[in-house]
Amino acid sequence: VAIQLNDTHPALAIPELVRIMVDVEKLSWEKAWDIVVHTCAYTNHTVLPEALERWPVDLFQNLLPRHLEIIYEINRRHLERIAKIYPGDVDRLRRMSLIEEGGAKRINMAHLCIVGSHAVNGVARIHSEIIKDTVFKDFYEVDPQKFQNKTNGITPRRWLVMCNPSLAEVIAERIGDDYIRDLDQLKTLLEFVDDDSFIRDVAKVKQENKMKFSAHLEEHYKVKINVNSMFDVQVKRIHEYKRQLLNCLHVITLYNRIKKEPNRSWTPRTVMIGGKAAPGYHTAKMIIKLITSIGDIVNNDPMVGDRLKVIFLENYRVTLAEKVVPAVDLSEQISTAGTEASGTGNMKFMLNGALTIGTMDGANVEMAEEAGEENLFIFGMRVSDVEALDKKGYDAMSYYNRIPELKLAMDQISEGFFSPKQPNLFKDLVTMLMHHDRFKVFADYEDYIKCQEKVSALYKNPKEWTKKVIHNIAGSDDSSVYL
Repeated sequence: VAIQLNDTHPALAIPELVRIMVDVEKLSWEKAWDIVVHTCAYTNHTVLPEALERWPVDLFQNLLPRHLEIIYEINRRHLERIAKIYPGDVDRLRRMSLIEEGGAKRINMAHLCIVGSHAVNGVARIHSEIIKDTVFKDFYEVDPQKFQNKTNGITPRRWLVMCNPSLAEVIAERIGDDYIRDLDQLKTLLEFVDDDSFIRDVAKVKQENKMKFSAHLEEHYKVKINVNSMFDVQVKRIHEYKRQLLNCLHVITLYNRIKKEPNRSWTPRTVMIGGKAAPGYHTAKMIIKLITSIGDIVNNDPMVGDRLKVIFLENYRVTLAEKVVPAVDLSEQISTAGTEASGTGNMKFMLNGALTIGTMDGANVEMAEEAGEENLFIFGMRVSDVEALDKKGYDAMSYYNRIPELKLAMDQISEGFFSPKQPNLFKDLVTMLMHHDRFKVFADYEDYIKCQEKVSALYKNPKEWTKKVIHNIAGSDDSSVYL
């Protein structure tokens, strides 16, 4: 029997299993604890503090008093062990305790998961290193053998063969269909990277998928889609660290540039952003409102026409993803370095022939290694840069005052250009970006805009674009990533 603790939500499995072994089955504590540790393993999916649960002791006392007794005993034995390894290190005992004493007592559920498990893993190589170096550093120093990496994965049966049968067939025509069970075989597609007929076939499938999805969009969103435009897509949970706001700033900047030089030859884009916000997450809901408000202005500006459209994909879910993923040209994976544990949408898009614009975060790192960093559009701060900026102090106003296009975009948001009937609608978002942004949107703005210019330039050369697409499909062969 194995119990995999996916994040801290099921952490009570540990004291509950102890309770069953000790109270019901009448085993000794030592025997029970040995069974529990060998049964449980813990997967951490995020280093964000708000997701590492800390449950009030008062709650346990009222609802689960026996479980609280068991947790106290687990903690007592755990701290005795730590005290023997690090005699006199009181601060280490405080940091590693399952019980947080400051203010109202709380149980650190991540610490409970680590102590009660035989294995602890992150979900991408960079993420697994971060948890060893930062949030769980003390625990790694005591039990390094517990800590592993298990990079997240996707199934090619659903995310290629079922949702994109035309591409699956084009690949099979070149290398056979055994690759469906052995993705390592995709690497042989590199033999066809200069094959004109294969390049044409891959591009043809993408265009057909875009036409199908355009019909869906026009039916449901009443927006006329330019099927020759770049389909620029960011679909994922709405969260500040995923930086949909950085995407919004690029859209506004592109809109302003088109308005300033309407006669220039612009690479047309249809920007789609989709995802759901947690019910109580006000900032995320305001981000959605900003996206739709930008779309209302951009999509109805005759000077812009079909060179730029903005659509918020409502009720994003698997059935919609199966339509979106095959049609995407550009996949936006733009979280602040060190915040995205892994991501799986990035893998789905890559396998289906999208190019990625992204930071060196989560599984993007391994994707860049597999496909070649030159075949992705990588920009922005690395984890070390973010750490250095944290030490120095992030000053959003310095970027705002130094970069005219950023200043213009922010002024338009704050002065109601995109919400003329409610000029102060986005006041909270503006205040957050200017003064309380943990995820440093402005710090990566300039590099992101320059990288998007490279994207636009390459898109004008369909053959070279498709060659990079083939490199990405071939790079989706990592069997540790794809299930």
